Amino acid sequence: MTILLVALGLVLLAAGGEALVRGAVGAARTLGVSPLLVGLTLVGFGTSMPELVTSLFAAFEQAPGIAVGNVVGSNSANILLILGLTALVAPLAVKPAAFRRDGLALVGSTIACVAAVLVGFLDRWLGIAFVALLVGYIAWAYRSERRQPDAETEMHEHVAADAPVGPKSVLLSVGLALVGIAVTVIGARILVGAAIDLAAGFGVSDTVVGLTVVAIGTSLPELVACVVAALRRHPDVALGNIVGSNIYNVLGILGLTAVVHPIPVPPEIAHFDVWVLVGATALLALFLRSGWTLKRWEGGVFVALYAGYVGWLVATA
Repeated sequence: MTILLVALGLVLLAAGGEALVRGAVGAARTLGVSPLLVGLTLVGFGTSMPELVTSLFAAFEQAPGIAVGNVVGSNSANILLILGLTALVAPLAVKPAAFRRDGLALVGSTIACVAAVLVGFLDRWLGIAFVALLVGYIAWAYRSERRQPDAETEMHEHVAADAPVGPKSVLLSVGLALVGIAVTVIGARILVGAAIDLAAGFGVSDTVVGLTVVAIGTSLPELVACVVAALRRHPDVALGNIVGSNIYNVLGILGLTAVVHPIPVPPEIAHFDVWVLVGATALLALFLRSGWTLKRWEGGVFVALYAGYVGWLVATA
């Protein structure tokens, strides 16, 4: 029964996030919001909504392993599992100029994540700083791309163009977005409760469940979006989705969670799991620098590493 509730929670999270993105993007397009701003904000925020609501519920349920493990685990899964599987579907050849600034932001947010985890407690002041950094990054990206459109501008506009389309009516779009938020909240509530029960039933910590079941589940929208982008021959969208999601997860999800409900960081995440994220980010940078194409064999390496990581977590739980 617990496993079924976990599955139900994940399905509701995915459906709610999809409805939110469709509604928000539909309303923005109808109101004439620029594709650049849609790609920078609404798409990234919408696809990260499942992680946000899940981490918030976990924080209030005194399950920091799920709240923090969800973010760290999702970011590792985004790179190793999602990009790995996407590259196996179709190699991802991208323009270096399209990821110059966002790549730096990804590295910066990963360093910020490590620093926060090593501090050992996500305090409110840290959350405010993270959210401020996210707002500053979005403002900086938007102003620089509006002033001088370049390859990164094109990439963010492609992200907006590939986003699911909602109703053409503003009222219907807003209504769909609100329904998406409600469904996401219900899904997160079911998932967190079931994940805590699952951990207790199998005799493992909620951190392990947060790093695996919850993290993979909340990353499913990114998997679908990236595979679709690869099949459409839009490699910049696939990579842009992952880079943007990882930045939002650290600065937005961890930041807002700490602002609403400060929580401790489980020591096992500081000892091992956050370093897996650092290694995955560094390996992504290394693979991209060698020809700016994520090849099939490199995708295979990513998937194999992720399988080994999850296997290690399960074996040592």
